[in-house]
Amino acid sequence: MLAFILRRLVHSIVLLFALVSFVFVVGRIIGDPALIMLGTNATEAALQQVRENLGLTDPIWKQYLVFVGDLLRGDFGTSFRYGFSVLPTDLLRAEGTPVLPVVLERLPATFMLAGAALGISFLLAIVMGCLAAMHPRSWIDHLVNVISLASVSLVQFWFGLILILLLSVHLGLFPTGGYGTWQHLILPALTLAARPLGRIAQVVRSAMLDELAKPYVVAARAKGVSETRVVFVHALKNASIPIVTITGDELSQLLTGAMLVETIFAWPGIGMLLIDSLSRRDLPMVQAGIFVVAALVVMINFLVDIAYTVINPRIALDSREIN
Repeated sequence: MLAFILRRLVHSIVLLFALVSFVFVVGRIIGDPALIMLGTNATEAALQQVRENLGLTDPIWKQYLVFVGDLLRGDFGTSFRYGFSVLPTDLLRAEGTPVLPVVLERLPATFMLAGAALGISFLLAIVMGCLAAMHPRSWIDHLVNVISLASVSLVQFWFGLILILLLSVHLGLFPTGGYGTWQHLILPALTLAARPLGRIAQVVRSAMLDELAKPYVVAARAKGVSETRVVFVHALKNASIPIVTITGDELSQLLTGAMLVETIFAWPGIGMLLIDSLSRRDLPMVQAGIFVVAALVVMINFLVDIAYTVINPRIALDSREIN
C-alpha cells in the first residue's frame, strides 16, 4: 500500500509541476502582462517600468525559473488592486499586497459552499439511488430517474435566479445574497447541489443494482437479514468504489464550478474573487487563484486514490502486480 501511495504522490507532484508551467504559459500567451495590468491608456514609460519590475525583459527561460522559484516560496506576486493607489505613477512606487494571503482568505467561504452542496447532494443521492435499486422498474425508480436527469440538465444560472425569485423575493424565506448566516448558505448550496445530485444518484443506482444481484445478497436475505441492513450496510459498502470516484470528481467540479454561483449570490469565495480580478485586470491575483484551485483538485484526486486502498486493499495489490 505504501508503494501505491508513493506512486500516486509522485504523479500528483508531476501534475503540480505541469500546472505551474501552464499558469506561466497562460500568463504570457494572453498578451503583454504589463498592458493587461495597466490598461491601454498607460504610457509607454509606465509599461516599461512594470515590465522591468516583473522581469519581463529577461529571457523566457530565466523568467520561468524565477516564476517557479517564487511559487516554491509561496510568492505569487503583489496585487494591483489591494493596497495600491489608483494613479499609475503612484502604483509603480507603492508596496502591493501579496496575493496568496488574499486568495487563502477566500478559501473558507468556498469550502463552506462546496461542502454544503456536496453534503446535500450526496445524502439525497444515496437515498434516491438505493430506493431506485430496491424497486427497479417501479414508479419510485422512474421518479428517481426523472429527478436525476432533470437536475443534471438544469442551468445553474437560471436555477439560481429562479430560487431567488421564488424563495427570496416572493416568499421572503431567505436573503437574496450575501454571507454570514446559515440562511445565506441555503440558496447557493441548493443551486450548486443540483448537478452532482443527479450524477451521484445515477451511479449509486447502477452500482447498487449490480450488488443486489450478487449471491451474497441472496444468502443474506435467506438468513433473515433485514432489507435495510442488506442494502445500506452490506451492498452499499461493496458498491462504494464507483460512488467514491464520482463523489471526488463532483467535489472537484464544485470547487471549479462555484464561480458562477458565487457571483449570482454575492458569495465571497475564490470564484467571485477571480471574476472581480479578471474585470480589474489583476493578473497576479488571477494566477494565484487558478493555481490554488487546481492544486486543490490535484489533492482531492490524490485523497480519492488513497480512499480506494482503504475501502478495498486489493486495489493497491493489483496496481503493484500490474507495474
